[in-house]
Amino acid sequence: MRRLITLLGVCVASAVAAQTATSPLQMPSTIPTVSSPAYPTIAAPAVPNPATPQGATAPGLLNGYVQDDSYKLRVGDTVSFQILEDQIWDPQNAPKTLVVQDSGEIEVLYVGRVMAVGKTCKQLAAEIKASLEKDYYKQATVVISMNVASPILGRVYIWGQVRNQGALDIQVNENLTAGQAIMRAGGFADFANEKKVRVIRSPTGPDASKLGGPPQGAQTINLDMEQILNEGKTGKDIVLQPGDLIIVPSRLINF
Repeated sequence: MRRLITLLGVCVASAVAAQTATSPLQMPSTIPTVSSPAYPTIAAPAVPNPATPQGATAPGLLNGYVQDDSYKLRVGDTVSFQILEDQIWDPQNAPKTLVVQDSGEIEVLYVGRVMAVGKTCKQLAAEIKASLEKDYYKQATVVISMNVASPILGRVYIWGQVRNQGALDIQVNENLTAGQAIMRAGGFADFANEKKVRVIRSPTGPDASKLGGPPQGAQTINLDMEQILNEGKTGKDIVLQPGDLIIVPSRLINF
């Protein structure tokens, strides 16, 4: 009896093992999908095409550029000059650089020398435009832009009985007085008449190359530099303006 039960157990175990080996593994009919987190789409920045001009702007100038109508040009200022009708869109064809000369003029293509001192870029461009359209162009688009402002506000000129005659620079934001100018020129010479110093001031400023006498409409200011420099009465001194001419005469009797 025991042997029969044992044989039956072995048969049952064998049947179960055979069914497990021959039956396929039961898998789920569908596999659930896992969604990835959503990220915002960022558009790539637009890359400008260097070969495409922006509007009708010439190289070196901003689109919609407006010429300055407030700053008045001075000697030593550097400006850019362009006639747009002459320009081709080419990075190598940059505006011409012009410097305001000591005479107050700039040298302009086709036109020649043009007075620039005391004028704004807008005024100067309009004047040159009129000259070009008179003789050379049916229509001229003149663009003048400020490059570098000179650190020198202007010049004064000193002649007569001082150690070093000639021109003296006035720096921007500097209040140069007549007494300081004489000291900068090396002081008085041996035969200077310190009581009769004159400052000649023209409404437009004299041209140093044409100083044969006082300019027309000039103002003459008499200064007693002996009181100002030797006695310390600096309140009687004056602040110079660009273009002023300081004349230090000689004494009538020198001993």
